[in-house]
Amino acid sequence: MAHYKTLAAPLHSELEIKKSRFLGCIEPIHSHQAGLERVAELWRQHPDARHVCYVMLVDGQVRQSDDGEPSGTAAKPMLNVLQHKGLDHVLATVVRYFGGIKLGAGGLVRAYSQAVSEPLQQAEFMEVRPQSVARVQFDYAHEALVRHLAEQAGLQLEVEYAQQVQACLSGEAQPLEACLQQLTTQTRGELMRLPD
Repeated sequence: MAHYKTLAAPLHSELEIKKSRFLGCIEPIHSHQAGLERVAELWRQHPDARHVCYVMLVDGQVRQSDDGEPSGTAAKPMLNVLQHKGLDHVLATVVRYFGGIKLGAGGLVRAYSQAVSEPLQQAEFMEVRPQSVARVQFDYAHEALVRHLAEQAGLQLEVEYAQQVQACLSGEAQPLEACLQQLTTQTRGELMRLPD
C-alpha cells in the first residue's frame, strides 16, 4: 500500500440554503466497511433527514451515494473536492434536511460542494506511510548485499547468526517490498522469506 494524505481529525460544516440545512462531515476512515457503519450511524442520529449523501475513498477505491438526490448533484461534486485535495482514506457525508424549496441541479451541486470544501479550508492534513516487517534467511555469502540494499531502501535491519543468517527488515512498506524483490533476484532465489 502506497503512502497517502488524509485528515488529522474530523471536520464539520453547517449551511442553510433556502431553508434546507446541510450538515457536512469529512473524517478519516480505514475501510469502506467503517465508512458504511458511519453512514448508518448518521441515519440513526438524523432520522428526520431527507438525504444522507456520502462519498468515501479508501486506497483510491470510491464508494458513493446521492441517496435520492438527482444523479450527479451530490456525491460527484463531493468526490471532486476530495480528489482535488489529493485525499485518501476519507469519508465525506452531508445530511440534508429539506426546507420545502427546490434548489435545482446547479444549486444542489453548489450546496454539496460547499458543505465539503468549506471545512477543508481549515483542515490539518497528515501523510501516512504504511510500515511493514519481513523476516528472511540467507547464506553468509549474501550478508553484504542484504546490508547494502536495506541501507539503500532506508530500512532497519536486525541480524542473527545461526547455521544461516536470519534478518528482520522493517520500515516503509513500499521500499521494503521492492528491496525483497531485488534481494530475491540478486540471490537467484536463495533468500527465503520466513513466516511472521
